[in-house]
Amino acid sequence: MSPTLLVLAAGMGSRYGGLKQIDPVGPTGETVLDYAVFDAVRAGFKRVVFVIREDFADTFKAQVAEKYADKIAVDYVYQSLAALPEGSAVPAGREKPWGTGHAVWCAREAVGRNFAVINADDFYGADSFAQLGGFLAAPVAAGFDPMSGHRPPRVTVAEFAMVGFRLDRTLSEHGAVSRGVCTVNYGKLSGIVEQTGILAAEVGAGRKFSGEETVSMNCWGFTPAVFAGLDAQFREFMATKSADPKAEFYLPAAVAGMVGRGEATVRVLPTASTWFGVTYREDKPRVQAAILELVAIGAYPTKLF
Repeated sequence: MSPTLLVLAAGMGSRYGGLKQIDPVGPTGETVLDYAVFDAVRAGFKRVVFVIREDFADTFKAQVAEKYADKIAVDYVYQSLAALPEGSAVPAGREKPWGTGHAVWCAREAVGRNFAVINADDFYGADSFAQLGGFLAAPVAAGFDPMSGHRPPRVTVAEFAMVGFRLDRTLSEHGAVSRGVCTVNYGKLSGIVEQTGILAAEVGAGRKFSGEETVSMNCWGFTPAVFAGLDAQFREFMATKSADPKAEFYLPAAVAGMVGRGEATVRVLPTASTWFGVTYREDKPRVQAAILELVAIGAYPTKLF
């Protein structure tokens, strides 16, 4: 079956100062998200599911759904603070949802086939989607049934994939970034450490980071088997860390936990694509220039949709 694209679009972009998922960066008003959907369609994806919040759902749907309607099937999932496992409750003082791992967990009933996960505000490039499309073209592995909660009696090790980017190609000139720095052995992911506050000045020969480190930019390929591990770890998270009003259930950490428990392996797919991000509003001109260059060499048409 053709894979599904799951887009994490619930963040409002507090550092950026607005709803950056729908901010134009292309020559005819395209968003970063438009380029992701365009690349996914030509890589064989037939359906996209957006994880959004209800408070900006009308705006998001009005500017997204109609544009993609004749290119790919579009669905939505809402990430909310109250979307929790049975028996869990929202603690006092908590004001926002629980992070990227929670966002994917919220989509467990909407995704029934192999799927990719991306951030809505990151430009991953055509090669990233082509590699994920090839990986996900295999039949869905037997595993967790998100509708019934059934786990088969014989549990096999699930195989997932992650597109790996070089750290020095994922930085911002305008402030610190957080990155999941990966340990890779023989092409497989063996661990991820979330590093916060990374500055461009700290990266390079003889500095804190060499720049050659492989980092996770939340560009993943999963089978539905991932939901079993997410469900178990999210319940553990709620039992042990939910009292912290700023604690987040990060998707990279959850996947690393599955690897550490022997529940999954993750194939790292090095990409020739260039990553662009709009973490800060000041990043926008650089992203616009990079996209114009790609259009000029014929990598993308002037108008996508």
